[in-house]
Amino acid sequence: MPTALTDSTSHNNNDSQLQNDSIQSTLLKHIEEYPGLRYRQLLRLTNIVNGVLSYHLKRLEKSNQIRVNRSRSKETRYYPINTSDEEFDIIGYMRNEPSRRIISYLLELQSCTFNEIVEYTDKAPSTTSWHLKRLIDGGIVSVRYHRQHQVYELTDGEVVAETLYKYKDRIADKILDNYTHIIDSL
Repeated sequence: MPTALTDSTSHNNNDSQLQNDSIQSTLLKHIEEYPGLRYRQLLRLTNIVNGVLSYHLKRLEKSNQIRVNRSRSKETRYYPINTSDEEFDIIGYMRNEPSRRIISYLLELQSCTFNEIVEYTDKAPSTTSWHLKRLIDGGIVSVRYHRQHQVYELTDGEVVAETLYKYKDRIADKILDNYTHIIDSL
């Protein structure tokens, strides 16, 4: 009789392990496909229950299968294990439309004034200022004075360009398409 109970317990443990492996495999696939995902984005993409998602992300992090970037602004993003430190912030900022537009504009022009950025992004000056401050604090953008004007430029345009090229198909468009689809279905 104890062997039947042991066999049943063993079978349940195997099923549970297979389910855990499947969930973690799904998470790894999404994180690889969309580096820099936030927790809520993973919830939407996977339809995994909140507590289960949290449990598996912690296990993946502890087993060094993913990298997690927790910023000072309490924003947590999940990355493939092979993502470099330099790529963390760049990818994170590129997932935000106003920041992405600012970075793209600076890549194109090398340097520009605040008013040029406001005009290009078509955002309010206060919104543009907020995003620029975040990019400066993150070390992506720097400010210098030129003829009594503040001029903004990328701190390391080459690293930004390389990161964008490396992740160009995975940074923004697919996530935006998913959100559009979700909103349209409501």
